[in-house]
Amino acid sequence: MARTRLYRHGVLTAEGFPVADVSDHLEDPSAVVWVDLHAPTEDDLRAISEELGLHELAVEDALQRKQRPKLDVYDSHKFLNVYAARFDTESGRLEVADVAVFITGHALVTVRTSDDFAIDEVVRRWDASPRLAEHGVAFLIHGLLDYVVDSHFDTVEAMDEQIEALEEMVFDERPVGPDEQRRTYELRKSLVTLRRIVMPMREVVNTLLRRNEEIGDGALAPYFQDVYDQVLRASEWTESLRDLLGNVREAQLTMQGNRMNMIMKRVTSWAAIIAVPTMITGFYGQNIPFPGFGAPWGFLTSTLAIVLVSVVLYRVFRARDWL
Repeated sequence: MARTRLYRHGVLTAEGFPVADVSDHLEDPSAVVWVDLHAPTEDDLRAISEELGLHELAVEDALQRKQRPKLDVYDSHKFLNVYAARFDTESGRLEVADVAVFITGHALVTVRTSDDFAIDEVVRRWDASPRLAEHGVAFLIHGLLDYVVDSHFDTVEAMDEQIEALEEMVFDERPVGPDEQRRTYELRKSLVTLRRIVMPMREVVNTLLRRNEEIGDGALAPYFQDVYDQVLRASEWTESLRDLLGNVREAQLTMQGNRMNMIMKRVTSWAAIIAVPTMITGFYGQNIPFPGFGAPWGFLTSTLAIVLVSVVLYRVFRARDWL
């Protein structure tokens, strides 16, 4: 199913018209058309391609999944591919939704593979800024990118809170359990995915900013600059969180190793203490007479030796912080 809009002189004049009417509307130089295609087939894209004269390579990219964020420039149009992101705080997993965009002088076509990309939120941003609609396609692109970059920023912020919680647990006396280890792993994997979709956005938005005169009158340059600043903040924040999470994981492993060393020192110390009475009793268990054999003072001497040597070993180990 296709969703359509028509702007004339910066005013929304029609919605929900057939895709076949797009070329008729574009005969008016003041008209700007938006077409949204949800999970289109090859025939659907072929129809809109004939209406707008889209390049076959761009159409092929729109049908493929897992494209990297990019901006391809063709003679008659541009092809944009970006991802919106959402972080699940319960599972620590990152959910991404892609959208392919065809940009011409008077038309914007969005192609979504699923409902995960909240196109209604993009439309809400367009409706919230009607005074910018007079700038045509540049206005539509700005609203789309503004939503995408905001989703990146919100995701980074949510991940930052999760990593702060992990930081506080590093120096707890309680050892790191399987749940915390799994959460750290999920966060690390999500950050890798987020980095793949955030880092290329700097080049995408920067190219649009430099070529803004081709898709508008240049009046939206400050708005695109604001989006670019958000992209830089999100990318830098992602990089810092990636390093911070790596440090948290290394600190967890270090603390775990230190705890294991302390346990081994305690076990070894107690084993040494226990070995002393074992040695004395084993010595007196020989099948030959020993000093005090058969006399009460011999038993008292061996018992006193056991207690005295054990106390001395305990105090020595305690002084060296082995116990």
